[in-house]
Amino acid sequence: MLRSWRVKLKLLLATVTLAILLSWLYLFVGSLEYGRFLLLPPCLGEQPSRDVEREALASRVRRVEEENQQLRLRLGQVQAEGSDASPQWGVSAEDGDPPKGERSNRTACPKQRTVHKCELLHVAIVCAGHNASRDVVTLVKSILFHRKNPLHFHFITDSVAHQILQTLFQSWMVPSVHVSFYNADDLKAGTCPLFCPPEVSWIPNKHYSGIYGLMKLTLTKALPSNLSKVIVLDTDITFATDIAELWAVFGKFSDKQVIGLVENQSDWYLGNLWKNHKPWPALGRGFNTGVILLLLDRLRRLGWEQMWRLTAERELMSMLSTSLADQDIFNAVIKQDPSLVYRLPCFWNVQLSDHTRSEQCYTEVSDLKVIHWNSPKKLRVKNKHVEFFRNLYLTFLEYDGNLLRRELFGCASLPSPPSNQLQQALEELDEDDPCYDFRRQHLTQHRVHLFFLQYEFLALPDPTDVTLVAQLSMDRLQMLEAICKHWAGPISLALYMSDAEAQQFLRYAQASEVLSARRNVAYHIVYKEGQFYPINLLRNVALANTQTPYVFLTDIDFLPMYGLYDYLRNSIQQLELPQRKAALIVPAFETLHYRLTFPKSKAELLSMLDMGSLYTFRYHVWPKGHAPTDYAKWRTATVPYRVAWQPDFEPYVVVRRDCPKYDQRFVGFGWNKVSHIMELDAQEYELLVLPNAFMIHMPHAPSFDISKFRLSAGYRGCLQTLREEFHQDLSRRYGAAALKYLTAERSL
Repeated sequence: MLRSWRVKLKLLLATVTLAILLSWLYLFVGSLEYGRFLLLPPCLGEQPSRDVEREALASRVRRVEEENQQLRLRLGQVQAEGSDASPQWGVSAEDGDPPKGERSNRTACPKQRTVHKCELLHVAIVCAGHNASRDVVTLVKSILFHRKNPLHFHFITDSVAHQILQTLFQSWMVPSVHVSFYNADDLKAGTCPLFCPPEVSWIPNKHYSGIYGLMKLTLTKALPSNLSKVIVLDTDITFATDIAELWAVFGKFSDKQVIGLVENQSDWYLGNLWKNHKPWPALGRGFNTGVILLLLDRLRRLGWEQMWRLTAERELMSMLSTSLADQDIFNAVIKQDPSLVYRLPCFWNVQLSDHTRSEQCYTEVSDLKVIHWNSPKKLRVKNKHVEFFRNLYLTFLEYDGNLLRRELFGCASLPSPPSNQLQQALEELDEDDPCYDFRRQHLTQHRVHLFFLQYEFLALPDPTDVTLVAQLSMDRLQMLEAICKHWAGPISLALYMSDAEAQQFLRYAQASEVLSARRNVAYHIVYKEGQFYPINLLRNVALANTQTPYVFLTDIDFLPMYGLYDYLRNSIQQLELPQRKAALIVPAFETLHYRLTFPKSKAELLSMLDMGSLYTFRYHVWPKGHAPTDYAKWRTATVPYRVAWQPDFEPYVVVRRDCPKYDQRFVGFGWNKVSHIMELDAQEYELLVLPNAFMIHMPHAPSFDISKFRLSAGYRGCLQTLREEFHQDLSRRYGAAALKYLTAERSL
């Protein structure tokens, strides 16, 4: 009897084991057959043929399960529970739950059009000024990090943001990303051949965004007429998912719905925040316009421009102005016709302002889609989970943007002439060349963010005005305050930094009383890439973005004498420099002491020179660099005097802004200034030494590149090769006049 039960038990266990194995095989094969794993949401890319094949597999499993009815029922329950527990991509709160009787028989995924892998997604952003141009980069990074589709960004900008973002995207060169710009100034007042009513400048707005906070109302007119739909975003948005998921929601709009919005998560439009609080009319809690889905073609057919304009005119008669810019007008229009709006789930716009209901939009990290820092306090907003949100934001803020230059495989990208030329030049490099790394660095395309901080200097119609031009990296940041104290005029600086270092610099500058008080200092970030310091690229970036007729080309570790700015302007006028081709030389000195009582005059400097507390610059290690300045003559000079070019001469000069650019093949240490002075001489610039001007080099630790130069014979050999190639190029450009440089080189 006992033996009989054992046999039956073994048979039952074998049957159960076989059934489980076949069930597992059925699920696993079904998963692989459609190129995805069981952990992925089942609503991504469902195909009709899948149900037929899975049913065939299920019937075979059921035949095996007939031997044990209880086991079959148990397996059925497991499958039903698994179906209910599967993550549902694209399900929103308004889709509702299926009937109870159908819950175990069908998925809760809504029917919606999926986004094709290579479908071009359009994103519109209004961006104006220096701060918004900096903020929008973090938004773009978060989108690029998650995206799997080609993107087309449409920026409505003022002239400042246009210059900054156009340079940034041209130098970023992200594959499958297209950028268009639209002049916000045209949208302020309207542009017609004779006369047309203003677009938005007639609307009083109390919101801190100013007139640019109303620009989203004009998108049906501003964007191309053949553009049918677009996602509109504020600059203070951070994406935590692929933007294609949001684009797919367009497929869920009804025939009448034209605008997709998330409900406002504060009590603003309820009118109970304070006594006599009277907000604009809104439907219930109203809607937030930080994230908008616009069906542009339908809006145009509905006469959107006239619709919002008439609504705004009517409401302004009693409200007098908007408090939340375009959001008030959008809500007034929706209040009038609620059928226009599609209610987006609130995780598409988690609004982190004080006293909001944002915590109801998520229960887990995976619920988050879009974070909106819509409080004026930004990262200092009050929220139970603000530390988590802040860390997510900071991740993208300091993320290396170079890593986002990734190809979208399988999607054809539009040809880009600069990108194609760069690729061809890289392919022509010989990797066996001992100087390959130098040549590769010369071709490196660095991202450039111009005017990283507020810059409000307006170039005066002064033909003698001059800008101090220099470059630096993080280890020279401490020189900035001292230079600003010594030089009152405009400054243009190129800073070589990583994304994280740029944010450290931003915090440093904003905390500095000296730097934050200056508005005529332009900071241009050139992002790090490659193993050499691209010193002449940095100089060219700083030089190209000056606005005065003249520039003072210096290095960041020099302090100019007090009053040098005014002295140079007077010298330019007295020497009638606008009518002649000349370079004014500012004699360079140095101290070996970190603490220095800076001389207030030439007489004090000569006294310190005689006492040995100051020296002529590099007299003990590189005398050829500045000896042609003729310091002995300078001691007694009272008027400018002319000096001749000599080999390896590299003075610091004042020249016209349209002077020759620095040769960017010279990276790291060596010959970067020498080559520039040589070209000035080849173009027949006079070299004039100023008798009452001086600058002093402050001590610092040696740079990494000078250490490589001193320790590596290969480094020095490549520098010599680059010098020879530069001479050859000079001879081709200037002919026989350049022979003296080659002769001088050979005589050394």
